[in-house]
Amino acid sequence: MASFDFDQAEGLRRMLAGPKPRVFTFLSAATGEEKGAMLVNLGASLAQAGRDVLLVDASLQSEGIASRLNGLRGATLTQVARQERRLEEAILPMPQGFGVVALKRGPQRTAVKDVELASRLDDAFEQISTRADIVVVDAELDREDSLAIPALNETEIVVQVANNPDSIKSAYTLIKRLNHKLGRRPFSILVTGATDAEAQVVFENMAKAANRYLAVKLNSMGSVPADEHLKRAMHLGRAVVDAFPLAGASVAFRRLAGRVVLSDMAAAG
Repeated sequence: MASFDFDQAEGLRRMLAGPKPRVFTFLSAATGEEKGAMLVNLGASLAQAGRDVLLVDASLQSEGIASRLNGLRGATLTQVARQERRLEEAILPMPQGFGVVALKRGPQRTAVKDVELASRLDDAFEQISTRADIVVVDAELDREDSLAIPALNETEIVVQVANNPDSIKSAYTLIKRLNHKLGRRPFSILVTGATDAEAQVVFENMAKAANRYLAVKLNSMGSVPADEHLKRAMHLGRAVVDAFPLAGASVAFRRLAGRVVLSDMAAAG
């Protein structure tokens, strides 16, 4: 009887909690500047589309999106997990229309090895994710090919690749490492710095190789062209979709945001 009551209570809690937010975890084989520009402009585009968006900086080695946006002033998700700070103190609103949360900062930026802390991080991440419709995670793999927050393994993983041989090779290596760690599952590809035609060639070649040698399916998230307006907007501290709404990159980011929103609606349905 107790088990039945528990199941009823858990079912009621889930219904009252509302739809689960979509989480997109981004790994990049492009430069840090290219990745930062992509994350900021995707977040801003989703916000313009009427979505509550949260960017989570879960990078370990490189400069993540929080530091690029001067978003390290608040509490970290690790501090929330350790119950040292409140959840509300970790979310910093950005002028581009989204919120930013940092997993760690400074000397804390190492992989989490403590099993109990990893479990608490999962809980804190789940709690903070409920504050948004869509969560975009700036992530990296550690030396053991693990993501900083275990829960990210179950999210939609997107690999950003630039239109050059070194980036394509690095992106394929990332997919290979993920496949070895997580087992066979689909991954999404976003090509930046390329025309639609160039991006299609990059994606098709990667998809064929992944299918042939890894038995992994890749999905296309589309592309964003090289555009000088991106750099100009970043120097202004603004998103390109706001500063230069008619630029080619702005059109591409709105299209990308539309795909994310449509996939979000399909998942909710």
